[in-house]
Amino acid sequence: MKAAVIVFPGSNCDRDCKVAIERSTGAAVALVWHQETALPAGVDLVVLPGGFAYGDYLRCGAMAALSPIMADVKAQAGRGVATVGICNGFQVLCEAGLLPGALLRNDHLKYNCKQVELEVANSQTRFTAGYKDQRQAVMTVGNGEGNFFADEATLDRLEGEGQVVFRYVANPNGSARDIAGIVNPQGNVLGLMPHPDRAFEPELGSADGAILFQSALASA
Repeated sequence: MKAAVIVFPGSNCDRDCKVAIERSTGAAVALVWHQETALPAGVDLVVLPGGFAYGDYLRCGAMAALSPIMADVKAQAGRGVATVGICNGFQVLCEAGLLPGALLRNDHLKYNCKQVELEVANSQTRFTAGYKDQRQAVMTVGNGEGNFFADEATLDRLEGEGQVVFRYVANPNGSARDIAGIVNPQGNVLGLMPHPDRAFEPELGSADGAILFQSALASA
């Protein structure tokens, strides 16, 4: 199995993701600089990590969405390759048009950094199949703009088509309908604000994030 983690200027969880995937799955993980134009051949999982791509100037993720590597990220996602955007990566996926909605300032206008409980809202996706009957997961948030927003019609569609994958048990940022993570209609692109890369071993307070990486690669 092969995975690729995209590195933007300002990413700060790229190596966290690399280590988390390696230890959770045994997959070979390549770090891919955003100026590259192609992902490694035969990649099974693409991860856009957390951080502050381009310093979060303009809108979070807006500049990163135009990086050269994103053309191939979109192409691979279009072919069905599992693609995950974590925190800032979720923002990039929305800005790139791979997921609907937007991430706004937290409703309390403060930076969040804490452990959160999540409801596994859909355990039938390729990213959550490993949770099986486990209805809750614990991960960590670290963001100032994690407030998911979409119009009511989009929210209704996301819920009606099973695209809401994770919800906050106690909403930390004002996200619409407590949404913490969503997938695209094809089910191969996931965006979530909580960090599975900070919750992949018991020593970190939770190993629930490892299940997400394991599920994504098992589906390949």
